[in-house]
Amino acid sequence: MLDSVLKQAGNSEPGFSEKTVKWLITCTSEGQFTGLVSLGEGRGRTFSSCPNLTQPELVGGGEVRSHFLIEGLPTVALYLDPKADEKEKAKFEAKHAYFIHLLKQAAEHAPYLTVAASLLENPEALAAIREELRGAKAKFTETATLRIDSITPLERDEWRNWWRTFRSGLRTAKGRKASPMRCLVTGELIEPAPTHPKISGLASVGGLPAGDVLVGFDKAAFQSYGLDQSANAAMSEEIATAYTETLKQLIAKKSVKLANTLAVYWYTETPELPDEENPLSWITEAPELTAAGAEALARDLLEAIREGKRPDLANNRYVALMLSGQAGRVMVRDVMQGCFEELTECVGNWFDDLAIVTRDGKSVAKSPKFLAVAGSLVRDLKDLPSPWLQQLWRAAITGAPIPTFALAQAVLRARIDVINHNLASHPRMGLLKAFHIRQGDRAMSAYLNPEHPNSAYHCGRLLAVFARLQRAALGDVGAGVVQRYYTAASQTPGLVLGRLAANAKNHLSKLEGGLAWWYENQIADVMSRIRDQIPGTLTLENQSLFALGYYQQLAALNAGKGNGNRNSGIETDQSTSPESQD
Repeated sequence: MLDSVLKQAGNSEPGFSEKTVKWLITCTSEGQFTGLVSLGEGRGRTFSSCPNLTQPELVGGGEVRSHFLIEGLPTVALYLDPKADEKEKAKFEAKHAYFIHLLKQAAEHAPYLTVAASLLENPEALAAIREELRGAKAKFTETATLRIDSITPLERDEWRNWWRTFRSGLRTAKGRKASPMRCLVTGELIEPAPTHPKISGLASVGGLPAGDVLVGFDKAAFQSYGLDQSANAAMSEEIATAYTETLKQLIAKKSVKLANTLAVYWYTETPELPDEENPLSWITEAPELTAAGAEALARDLLEAIREGKRPDLANNRYVALMLSGQAGRVMVRDVMQGCFEELTECVGNWFDDLAIVTRDGKSVAKSPKFLAVAGSLVRDLKDLPSPWLQQLWRAAITGAPIPTFALAQAVLRARIDVINHNLASHPRMGLLKAFHIRQGDRAMSAYLNPEHPNSAYHCGRLLAVFARLQRAALGDVGAGVVQRYYTAASQTPGLVLGRLAANAKNHLSKLEGGLAWWYENQIADVMSRIRDQIPGTLTLENQSLFALGYYQQLAALNAGKGNGNRNSGIETDQSTSPESQD
C-alpha cells in the first residue's frame, strides 16, 4: 500500500506540510493594522510547503511552542473563547509569545517579519484585530497568517533555510542515537525516524481532530526485538513525511465518505478524470442520464478502450483504500488495485446486476448510489458495521460475490417492509437479485420470469396473487393475507400455501365472472410452475427467491400484465435514507 501511495507523492520535505488558512491579518510596512482578508469559502485557502512541527517537536523541550507563520486564531491574535479558563488563557499567551519569538528569529533572514512581530506585540493592534474577528464571526478554531503590504511570507523563500536549521536544533534525540536500519519501503540503510507524523482528515470516520498515525508503537505490546517506537517499522524521516503528506492530500481531495468509512481512490496514469469517465465516481454518485445510466457509460468506455480510441486509459490502473480512525490510529480496512479496464467492466456489471423492475412494473428502477444499496440493509446508516461496508465495496469494484450477510439482512428488511406495509426498496430488491446472478442464476432477470426453475420463486409469486385476489374481493381489510402469512409462507410454504389456496375459492366467489376467471388463470399458471414441489421449508437463499418472486409478481400485476412489462425507462425517485429506499 505504501508503495502505491508514494508513487503519488509530489515534492515533500520534513518540516514542511500543506496547510489551509482562513484569515490573512494585513498591515502596512510600518506595522499599522489594515484589516482582515477571508481566504475563500469553507475552511479557506490551501498553501503548499508551509513550515510545520510534528507533535513531539511541539511538546518537547520543556517549553510551550507553536507553529511558525500559520497558527490558530487563539495563538496568533489571542482571540479566545469567552468560556476559556485561566489555565487555557495562560497556555495561549505562552504560545502567542513563542509565535512572536519565531518571527523575530526569522527576521534576520526575512526583515519584513520584524514588522509582523511588532504588530502582534502591540496591544492596541491586537484589540483591533480581535474586534474585527468578532465582527466577521470568525471561529476560534480557524487559522491565520500575516501579510505585510503585498508580501505574504508563506509565498516567499527567504526564511526557509533558517527554518530548516532551526527545526534541526529542536530534534535532539533522547538517549542514544538510533542504529542504522534498512528502510521498510526503500530498502536503503537509514536512521529510522523515532515517530511518524499524524494524518489528518479522518475525524468524521472515527479519527481524532488532531490526526491519527498509520505507524505507531506507543505500547510495549506493539514492539518487537527490543526496538523502540517506530524503529519497529523502520523508515527514514523523508519517507515518513512523504507518505503522510500524500495520504493527507489524497484524503482531502480524492475521497468520499461512506457511512463510517472513508473510501480513498486514485488513478495512476490519469490523476484527474471527469465524472463521466470515472467508474468509482459512478458508484458513489450514480450518473443521472436519460439513457441507460452507468451501464451505458461503462459499455461505451470499454468499447473506446478496446478499439484503441482511448490509449490514455488502456494502461491506467486504480488504487482504492478503505480507511477509518480508531483510538488515534489509521485503520486500513481494505486495499484494492487493478487495471482500469477491469474496473470499468466490474462497475458496469454492478449496476447491471442491481437492475430491478420498479414497483409499478413499468420500467427499470434508476441506478442506485452505493450508500442507497448499503443503507437498505439497516435501519440507519450509523448501524452499518465497517466490515459490511468494506465487503460490499469490494463486490462493487472487483465483481466479488455479494456476501451472505447482505443476503440475510436484505431478506429480513424486505420481510419487515411487507409486514409493515411499507414500500419495497428498489436497491434492496436489486441486491437480492445481484446475489443470485453472481451465484450463477442465469434465469434471474430484472423483470418477472415465469420460467424460473426454482419453486421457491413461484411460491412468492403465488402469495402475491393471493394477496391481490383478496384485495379485489374484499377491498382494504387492514391486516390481510400478506401481513398475516408472509413470514410463515416465506419460511415454510408447504404448511401455509395449501390453506391459502383453499381460502382463495371464497374470494373468487365474490368476484364477477370475468375477473374471477382471470384470477383463476393466474393462480393456475403459477401453480403449474410449482406442480407438486411446494417445499416444506426454505433455506435463506430460497427465502430471498421467494421475496423476489413476490416483488416481481406484484410489479407485473401493477403493470397490468401477468408476465411483466419490458418497456424501457428510468424511475426518478431515489434516496440515500435507509428507511426510505426505493
